[in-house]
Amino acid sequence: MAEALKKFYVSHVVPALQAKHGYTNVHQIPKVLKVVVNTCVGSQADGKQALEDAKAELTTITGQKPAETISKKSIANFKLRQYQAIGARVTLRGERMYEFLERLIRMALPRIRDFRGISPKSFDGGGNYTLGVSDQSIFPEIELDKIKRNIGFDVTIVTSTKSDNEAKSLLTELGMPFSDKAKPVKAVVAAN
Repeated sequence: MAEALKKFYVSHVVPALQAKHGYTNVHQIPKVLKVVVNTCVGSQADGKQALEDAKAELTTITGQKPAETISKKSIANFKLRQYQAIGARVTLRGERMYEFLERLIRMALPRIRDFRGISPKSFDGGGNYTLGVSDQSIFPEIELDKIKRNIGFDVTIVTSTKSDNEAKSLLTELGMPFSDKAKPVKAVVAAN
């Protein structure tokens, strides 16, 4: 499955980007370097169990065991201690990265209710894109009857380019469904 997206990148995306941006050297063509999937459970009442649930969900979604993230400082208002485990993170490279991207683009994102595309404004100015997912149930690997709590996470796609336009071109050619423009949400007012 991962080979399909990698072959598509080599056969279709590379020539399209080369024609669009006029690259003379093959090494100038942008590529996806890694994908980082990050979640944070914070300092919930059942923090250890929430962290274990989050790690199990990330393992199921990505196929790789996550590393724990640790708080850097204490914040009394949030009941957070320094060096307390508060989240989990997975860094995907190579075949697992392409497999995850293909499942994200072709299966998970279209399963979002009222999906009209992802925002083209989430680039960081350095060619990287971050997408927030509020619920893990959009992935087909997750069994809905076994979900104990909703776990949201961030997916950061790190590219080899430093330009947001080139990164957007790369992700668009890979099939990432960007919305044409960010449309404001209209509030529906109930009639009295």
